[in-house]
Amino acid sequence: METAPDEFSQAEIQLAMRNHGAPLEALHHPLTPPGLHYLLIHFDVPFAEASEWRVDVTGAVREPLSLGLDDLAGLPQFTQPLTMECAGNGRARLRPRIVSQPWNLEAVGTAEWSGVRVRDVLERAGVLAEAVEVVFEGADRGIDGGVEQYYARSLTIDDALAADVMLAHSANGEPLLPQHGHPLRLVVPGWYGMTNVKWLRSIRVVSEPFDGYQQSRAYTIRVSDDDPGTPVTRMLPRSLMVPPGIPDFMTRERFVDGGPVALEGRAWSGWGRIDAVEVSADGGRSWEPARLGEPLGPNAWAGWSYEWHPHGPGRYELCCAATDETGRRQPLEPEWNTGGYCNNAVQRVAVTVRARS
Repeated sequence: METAPDEFSQAEIQLAMRNHGAPLEALHHPLTPPGLHYLLIHFDVPFAEASEWRVDVTGAVREPLSLGLDDLAGLPQFTQPLTMECAGNGRARLRPRIVSQPWNLEAVGTAEWSGVRVRDVLERAGVLAEAVEVVFEGADRGIDGGVEQYYARSLTIDDALAADVMLAHSANGEPLLPQHGHPLRLVVPGWYGMTNVKWLRSIRVVSEPFDGYQQSRAYTIRVSDDDPGTPVTRMLPRSLMVPPGIPDFMTRERFVDGGPVALEGRAWSGWGRIDAVEVSADGGRSWEPARLGEPLGPNAWAGWSYEWHPHGPGRYELCCAATDETGRRQPLEPEWNTGGYCNNAVQRVAVTVRARS
């Protein structure tokens, strides 16, 4: 991807209009309503009739399968709440700026996904001993990096057989919306959103690592064009704050009348449970612990709250930072990379405290 000056191009604006993030006030909802859940569509939304949809299971298996939704309904059903975040969340805040989907901090949502475990499907097909990866391919086709392709990603056999990796047909108790992968999508807890292939039509077990574009060229952390890079995998810890008070229409800067001010938000990590959230009212120079709630589940965000007592009228910069059980903590400043991935630097919210009249 290329860098650009601060002015957004018509192409970037078009991308931003096709995709959308969750307004941060939606963090009030423990489960994100489907219409507010973030959305990234790489190519086009395929037209799909649920009654005619099939997913083929082929490759290094004893018994190739072609399964419709009725066939999947005969397998044990599974429901879990799961937080999903785009790997490019925060990309627009990097400098030099990266030309791609211009996310600020809104590319995240949590839904209760229902479907079947991938391992139940693979056990029915019978994975052969030479298998090393499972390739998941969607029905969305286009050109990326000059390569014509169906969108596809792979998981190692061990990752694919994990107990919580699933083929989802529903979200929050309703069939998937067309833009969210109707009628069937892959859901992989803890991993950034690019792994969760939508409009799933093919599961192919392979005996050598998959080198498709979205696996080997896209979604790698590189600091230069000749850097081989490190693959993007699990979500880094992040906390986000519901912006307090009321906004200015254009700048979105916030205004509150005196104090105390109730601050709240959500925190998550793909590497483990969130152990702590801290809040700063001085741009990250000093920190206070927030009260941390219980997560919705092992793969879903936790709520947090903090009562802020401003020292008086004036302008403040609020921040929040999460630390997970592995010791990973959000940094104050981002680390730049050529794709603008995994920027989990702390959120900064400009707030003006007005004197009470």
